[in-house]
Amino acid sequence: MVEAFKGTTTVGIVCDGGVVLASESRATMGNFIASRTARKIYQIDDLVGLTTAGVVGDAQSLVRMIQAEARLYRMQKGEPLTMKAITSLLSNVLSARRYYPYLVQLVVGGVDKQGPSIYSLDALGGQIEEHDTVSTGSGSPIAYGVLEALYKPGLNLKEGSVLGVRAIANAMKRDSASGNAIALVRITKDGYEEVSAQEVAEIQSSF
Repeated sequence: MVEAFKGTTTVGIVCDGGVVLASESRATMGNFIASRTARKIYQIDDLVGLTTAGVVGDAQSLVRMIQAEARLYRMQKGEPLTMKAITSLLSNVLSARRYYPYLVQLVVGGVDKQGPSIYSLDALGGQIEEHDTVSTGSGSPIAYGVLEALYKPGLNLKEGSVLGVRAIANAMKRDSASGNAIALVRITKDGYEEVSAQEVAEIQSSF
């Protein structure tokens, strides 16, 4: 199970008015780089994103399930699932599979009527934690060093974007299983934005 969690760095940051999610794009199989363009951030609902670390097939299965549940709830109730509801649903699914677990680490980030928030879940669904900053995957110890040194409550989205990119970039320097491109997502009450590669490059050039 330990091996299944190698090969990823993802970051989530709560900012003033929204959240920032970031990841790199390398997927590995042991020492082999299987992909340089792996997707690790998924849109779950209009204002909710999910980062994944672990076994790709397990992660994609969970993403499809929670996307469908979010759409069905919106159709039936006329309003979106709250962040806590999405996280609780994922926790229940993970817990139900504890004897044949999904080999994943998940971060759910987004905005609802309570404001911006980020939650992390372990592979068995037994540990739900709300965070101001969080990182998962093999490069997370390095990313945490950056987050804990530079994060301050009340960061605006621009500052949070710079911090997210910086944390991922530093993890890529020291974790061989993390690398290639950086993906960045910003979520506010006004929408879900996948930041362009050009803007990410500009952010990287600023530090």
